[in-house]
Amino acid sequence: MKKILPISILTACVLTSCLDNRGGKPVAMKITELKTHSVTPDFLIAKSGFENVERYSLFGSADKFEQTPDFVFGGSADGSGLIREGNKFQFFVNNEDNYAVSKITLDETFKPIAGTYILNSDGAGTRMCSASMATPEEHGFGPVFLTAGESGPESQIQGIFANADEMDAAVPRPLAALGRWNAENAMPLNKFAYPKNTVILIGDDDSGTYGGQVAMYVGPKGDLNNGKVYVLRRTDLNATEMDMEAGTSYEVEFVEIENAKTNTGAQNNMLSQQLNALAFGRVEDLDYRKGPKGANGNHREVYFNVTGQNNSGANSGYTRSKYGRVYRLMMDEKNPLKGTLEVVLDGDDRSSAAGTFQNPDNITVTENYVYVKEDPNGYGDETHDAYIYQYNIATGELKIAFELDHRRDEGIYSTPSSSRLGSWEYGAMIDVSETIGEPNTFMLCIQPHTWSSDEFKGVDGGTVRPNEDQGSQVVVLKGLAR
Repeated sequence: MKKILPISILTACVLTSCLDNRGGKPVAMKITELKTHSVTPDFLIAKSGFENVERYSLFGSADKFEQTPDFVFGGSADGSGLIREGNKFQFFVNNEDNYAVSKITLDETFKPIAGTYILNSDGAGTRMCSASMATPEEHGFGPVFLTAGESGPESQIQGIFANADEMDAAVPRPLAALGRWNAENAMPLNKFAYPKNTVILIGDDDSGTYGGQVAMYVGPKGDLNNGKVYVLRRTDLNATEMDMEAGTSYEVEFVEIENAKTNTGAQNNMLSQQLNALAFGRVEDLDYRKGPKGANGNHREVYFNVTGQNNSGANSGYTRSKYGRVYRLMMDEKNPLKGTLEVVLDGDDRSSAAGTFQNPDNITVTENYVYVKEDPNGYGDETHDAYIYQYNIATGELKIAFELDHRRDEGIYSTPSSSRLGSWEYGAMIDVSETIGEPNTFMLCIQPHTWSSDEFKGVDGGTVRPNEDQGSQVVVLKGLAR
């Protein structure tokens, strides 16, 4: 087994080619041609105005790769990241309900040729949700895949190196200094946001007594061991989410959670409450605005989704979002502990443009747009299958770009629960335009939860999820505006 390098020397781990994946230096090499390589057609319906976006079903659980014919891609594809390695590409992706992480190799034509599990259910121990690929070009450290554990407050964020297939998939790789959270993502800011520091924002997908937090790790550049952890609160100490309204900007600050590295998740939750941290109804994915390049970019303009929770139990007083919201956090130019917060899309205002929200989960932010992907809410009042929304940052216009196609007339994808609207969902959508040399190109993960097979059971090689039998899919979208 290859020795695992300490986090303190992450900055020395640089691949021998351009690694940019979201906003670094453009690459010169361009792939020859995008194609569909999967035997499974994509599960998408383009909505009005997005019919010209090209879709390529890249791979899914029913596909075999020529170099690893025994590998079976697991279900619930979620957080992901893409890097270039020589004339090939390496795609890291969470298989959420397998409690695992896959690494897929694509050749110079962007054809998937090999797959392996670099973290299995024994090593993860929890669901792995959203993720971020940190690279030296964009973030000032890495390359390392930051993948968020989410099966309760004691879950941890793990750091997986680009050469992880040489390591034991059953060995955990927790980043203890980021604290224990019911995390959806750990998203590092661009290296120009705060040049002397590594700043990582963490979404706490908690619906319990203490609600979900927006947490933040701040350490020296490239150091994931010795920083401090903070939580977001309003400066007037009002911790109630639903007291914030769209169209109003609220002064906020990040305050330190002492001993976060050694605390239990329960302790971090209790300390958050004592500090009057904002208690959201499940903080999901986060991303920052891209472009222009360099120190004058939009790197401190952060968007995050609160997916919402039913107004019962811990939310019986409807103090937290039910249908979901999108927030914009404007971070101070000099001090990451200060900023302003506003609601930009409010699913709880059913008369607003976001009134069709059925719980937003994953988010992608480009230079001009915010793309919001829906989850199923399970409330019984769904009106559609999961949408991808396009929000225009400049104009505030919200459009529906895609809807999931359940193909309910095809029995292979159907179970009794698949008749319910919104029972499938999306995973991550990442902008890969500059990595592959194709403008306006994204990779989208799809979680068709009722697509199951005995052939998909326990494929990660671990012992924790032997009966997990879902399939999933990764699609390329070309021509989607950035």
